[in-house]
Amino acid sequence: MQNLMNDLTKLFEKDERIVSDGKLLKNKLTELALKHDQSLVALLLSDERAINNFFTEHAVGKNRVLVFNKDKFISFVNNKEFLPDSFTSFKNRIGLMTGNDYLREKNEVVLAWAYKDCILEGGQDREDHKRDEVFYNEILAPDEIDRLFEPKVLTNFKRYDKKGGGRAKELKPDDNLIIKGNNLLTLHCLKEKYRGRVKLIYIDPPYNPDSKANTFCYNNRFNESTWLTFMKNRLEVAKSLLREDGAMIIAIDENEHLEMGLLAKEIFRGYEIHCVTIIHNPRGVQGRNFSYTHEYAFFVIPDGAKIICDREIETEEISWSNFRNWGGESERSNAKNCFYPVLVDSVSGSIIGFGKVSEDDYHPTASNVREGKTVKVFPIDRNGVERKWR
Repeated sequence: MQNLMNDLTKLFEKDERIVSDGKLLKNKLTELALKHDQSLVALLLSDERAINNFFTEHAVGKNRVLVFNKDKFISFVNNKEFLPDSFTSFKNRIGLMTGNDYLREKNEVVLAWAYKDCILEGGQDREDHKRDEVFYNEILAPDEIDRLFEPKVLTNFKRYDKKGGGRAKELKPDDNLIIKGNNLLTLHCLKEKYRGRVKLIYIDPPYNPDSKANTFCYNNRFNESTWLTFMKNRLEVAKSLLREDGAMIIAIDENEHLEMGLLAKEIFRGYEIHCVTIIHNPRGVQGRNFSYTHEYAFFVIPDGAKIICDREIETEEISWSNFRNWGGESERSNAKNCFYPVLVDSVSGSIIGFGKVSEDDYHPTASNVREGKTVKVFPIDRNGVERKWR
């Protein structure tokens, strides 16, 4: 693949205003870009690589239009030679930003971090654990990024059915696919076929805990910045796959849920973003000061759309057995205070109260003990094992 700067220089040779003796007149080019010069824009639109790098696609009604990103174009033209070894414009400055400009220049604020303007491939294979990750700057390394995001050849397809699995000779349009590989490269491979066609995307990214158990270890010096770059790259391409009424669900825990919320608000403008608490471990995961029983899920929904649970849940779909603890550490001896009777009216079948915690030496003869018009229900399974209520 040719260098983008060389390609542009050859393209600009067609306009004598911006090239002289084979050299690019950067000041003139910057001036024309700032004015959205029609001839310059038309020249860029004649080149596919220029379109991919310096134009963004937007929906206007049923039509799609290209918008010239003059700021990105000017940054590329003016920095490519002056900063040949730099992979980020955030390395030596810190402050509140909006887009690529600092707060002092505009009135809006967005989340900013080191290497925000970069692409992180982020391999997760065992063979990737010891490799040095490279941050490719979106403006300064377009050639490297183009190579990274070009569609890749997918191999070793297998088809699984009720009889088992075997090598697939062909893929059918309605096949369900499971793709094993780098998720960033995979998402970009899916763009051409599935752009704007996906109804729901669910992602369960690395939670990035501050502990030795953290599996997200690409760059220890910029761990949170690296995580944010990693997530931004993937959310942006995932968004392009969604239908107009498509939604995204992002699982996360307390380590990064604040940062994830801000990042989602920045990327998914024009969407409703709801953070929902999900109880996943009633016993709690022991922490230094708090034990967490829950994680979070961000629901990203097109603004104004009614797509979550658009029908009533039938009673028979609800499992009432979850009140009794079934899994590991679910026996009475694991939590003696959780062994007590639930009082049920024998006529109506309604719960009318709760009894006291049973004495250690009291062992009911059955799970249901009738006393007059009241039935005492104990957490005892079919095998007679005394368990506990949640």
